[in-house]
Amino acid sequence: MTAHPGQIHPPLLAQGQAWEEMTVGSAFRTAARTITETDLISFVTWAGFTEALFMDASHAAGGGYTGRLVPGALVYCLGEGLVLQTNVLNGTGLAFMSMDLTIKRPAYVGDTIHVVVEVTVARAASTGQRGVVTTRNTVRNQRGEDVLVYTPVRLIRGVGYREPGASS
Repeated sequence: MTAHPGQIHPPLLAQGQAWEEMTVGSAFRTAARTITETDLISFVTWAGFTEALFMDASHAAGGGYTGRLVPGALVYCLGEGLVLQTNVLNGTGLAFMSMDLTIKRPAYVGDTIHVVVEVTVARAASTGQRGVVTTRNTVRNQRGEDVLVYTPVRLIRGVGYREPGASS
């Protein structure tokens, strides 16, 4: 695993998929992660989500919630982190272009989440050796219930992609 003479950088240990490898209907599951009280407090403090629903357990209970409620924004961030930890986009992702997001049910401190990623669209971009890939990313809890669904649209390098200005 060393660089060869003449190489500026050693090769990536884990190379992500090119857009052509992301075929419609293909799917994978990420590892799981348990949401902790520390995750909740760090996020709401850092992001300024000081809503009583997330800071005051008795207020949340008064709304019918049965535990320490976690903001959907945190669930999304943790889910996207789990996707990126798979290395599916390592060295191939070029841009996060847009997404739709739907919260299906509450998430609580102590829930263990994972993400199921399914490719729904994969097409060539208008220029270069790149493609546009849309996935349906479903965040599920330990009971297999859908908690949150988001559909990112990303610009991904293609097979044989060469950086702009690279010599042939």
